Amino acid sequence: MHAGAAAPTAEALMRSRYSAFALGDAPYLLASWHPRTRPADLELDDDTRWTGLEVLAVEGGGLLAVEGTVEFRASYRRDGEPGAQQERSRFTKVEGRWVYLDGVTTG
Repeated sequence: MHAGAAAPTAEALMRSRYSAFALGDAPYLLASWHPRTRPADLELDDDTRWTGLEVLAVEGGGLLAVEGTVEFRASYRRDGEPGAQQERSRFTKVEGRWVYLDGVTTG
């Protein structure tokens, strides 16, 4: 999906965005962000190594949907210490393509 194929579901987009964080692919992250909520630029933390992803819940976001929510927990290591980020992310379609709208940290 980073090479151009559109994510077919909200969950697929969330997974591809996790991969982009792991790879340090800020241009993909910005391109897959809703234009209304997208920051002007994105500086990724080079000291964070993403180590795992667990999808906790999915609401909507299927092939024919226009909105969806994905709750996930992403594990990482920073300065040798383990950590995790848990978020409930909202996705929507813009011109037929899934984009990240916003998210709330839940844990």
